[in-house]
Amino acid sequence: MAKAEDVKRVVASISSAMEENREYLISLDQQNGDGDLGISMDEGFKAVLALLDKEEEEDLGRLFMKASKAFNEAAPSSLGTILSIAMMGMAKELKGKTEAHHGDWRAAFEKGVAGIMEKAKSGPGEKTILDALIPGLEALKKAEALDPKAAFEKAFEAAEEGSERTREMKAVHGRAAYYGEKSIGLLDGGSVVGKLIFKGIRDAL
Repeated sequence: MAKAEDVKRVVASISSAMEENREYLISLDQQNGDGDLGISMDEGFKAVLALLDKEEEEDLGRLFMKASKAFNEAAPSSLGTILSIAMMGMAKELKGKTEAHHGDWRAAFEKGVAGIMEKAKSGPGEKTILDALIPGLEALKKAEALDPKAAFEKAFEAAEEGSERTREMKAVHGRAAYYGEKSIGLLDGGSVVGKLIFKGIRDAL
């Protein structure tokens, strides 16, 4: 069971992972993007953490809605917008709850991923963050009988494997799509962000 204070602890862990990998994400994005990925993800999660440091809201739905706005303002990039949409989806699922069980979080993640797919008109196999988030979510569903730490360990492993598989894919979205066949063989930076989100959650648990 997790409350608002637990969300802060998890966000702090994700933020730490983004800060540690800031330069790595920049280097990945420079391969076929504008190189701002590490900056926007680091700044975005720091902004959410700063919000949670002063926020007294206990309704998890309203908390995630505020987090979505803070992230979007601090990370004005395509992936920043996409993750803000995911947080909005989670907010709708958690609306009215002041504490959530493992199943509630899984359902919230599912709503968040569905929001990304709908707004971005994207799906698995297209060399995006979804190629890490979807395998992680599927692993989370299968591990629902396990304790949260073990379940998110499985989710992280699946997200990591999904991210690695993006090397075999051709980019079809954003600036990377201009590189066409040349994008094959490159690791997708967005998928690494997805992997790091699951890593942050696992480490916090």
